[in-house]
Amino acid sequence: MSIAIAQAVTRHSTFGWLSIVRLGLVQASIGAIVVMTTSTLNRIMVVELALPASLPGLLVAIHYFVQVIRPRMGFESDSGSKKTPWIIGGIALLALGGFGAAIATTLMGINLIIGILAAIVAFFLIGIGVSMSGTSLLALLAKGVSDDRRAAAATTVWLMMIFGFALTSGVAGKFLDPYAPEKVILISGIISLVAIALTSLALYRLEGSDLENKISKTKEKIPFKSALGEILSDPDTKRFTIFIFLSMLAFSAQDLILEPFAGIIFKYTLGETTSLSGIQHSGVLTGMLLVAVCGSSRLRRYFGSLRSWMIYGCLASALAMFGLVMAGILEGEWPLKLNVYVLGLANGAFSIAAIASMMRLAVVGGGGKEGVRIGLWGGAQAIAFGLGGLLGAGASDLARSIFTNPAWAYASVFFIEAILFVASAYMASLVERKSTNEFKAG
Repeated sequence: MSIAIAQAVTRHSTFGWLSIVRLGLVQASIGAIVVMTTSTLNRIMVVELALPASLPGLLVAIHYFVQVIRPRMGFESDSGSKKTPWIIGGIALLALGGFGAAIATTLMGINLIIGILAAIVAFFLIGIGVSMSGTSLLALLAKGVSDDRRAAAATTVWLMMIFGFALTSGVAGKFLDPYAPEKVILISGIISLVAIALTSLALYRLEGSDLENKISKTKEKIPFKSALGEILSDPDTKRFTIFIFLSMLAFSAQDLILEPFAGIIFKYTLGETTSLSGIQHSGVLTGMLLVAVCGSSRLRRYFGSLRSWMIYGCLASALAMFGLVMAGILEGEWPLKLNVYVLGLANGAFSIAAIASMMRLAVVGGGGKEGVRIGLWGGAQAIAFGLGGLLGAGASDLARSIFTNPAWAYASVFFIEAILFVASAYMASLVERKSTNEFKAG
């Protein structure tokens, strides 16, 4: 089949906004199950069951570290004619893991050892399910979205995931009071079933055409190690992978220490620290929307390329982290809320630019390896998130054992995170502009 025909099919299969929203519904379904396991069950283990906070922390870390298989999952989805079966299959495994985690949590109240063992299995399934569905979903989005829509599409899909977080947390919260183990299992089961049904409906007849599938089947299949080795031999891919790891490590390391910092140093109450988290998230949302608008093809020439947003977003994040260093040194005499909002704004800008750039770079090399590339970067992000939370909290504890003044201890950790953001900006600047015309414009 000629290259011209293949290119015509690709142009014809470009996703419109309705298709992007449908993929966003799938991402929202993933978010709904994940938030139930990482937030609600986390609280039940610590509060209702009075278990050590390290237990849910380690379980969540398991689901992140399992995602090292993302490149393999992406490769397998690339090998088929469609990615839809991999997305639905991944959601089904994720739903099974989420439901199993709810059962395991209730088992902990009856037999702690059996409950923990069941939870380990459940969180393994969650990690595999997220790897299958999330990698294939983003690869499909990368293939199907035109260049001028990538930033806005990435923002749309991620905002819908956040909506899934918020809706699930709000609805589940109402029905879970007062706490009862059977309620947790029932609500988890309902969320899982709704997620599978919504995903199946959203993906119905969305992907490709018979002609496109025939083209896909004629591609020469190569072994996974060869495909991964070929991708890793590209300097851009390696640099972008390092950028993703460093930036997401710095991004996630702040999560577990920002609120305790506000409480200990600024004497914020529980409600005030929760409000501070809301201020940060509103900044993230603003940053995402800003890149979605400015990253469009019409405005990009005036506001900079996605590459520029990654670089300057990381540098702005570093400056905001240095602001938190000053807040620690000055011990309370600092505009903390404004600082945290700016941090969220910078984080949202560079992260959505990175996701949009990831989608673009995934299709630059062609050859049907979009899933492997997305899987490689998704795996780097997951490992960074798993390590970030553990290392951030661990570094905070270590610093507090070294410094007698807790303000200086937190300042030292924020300083390290600022340096990570500077290193991330440097790695983003090294991504070769030969990759895309858009990068040349940066």
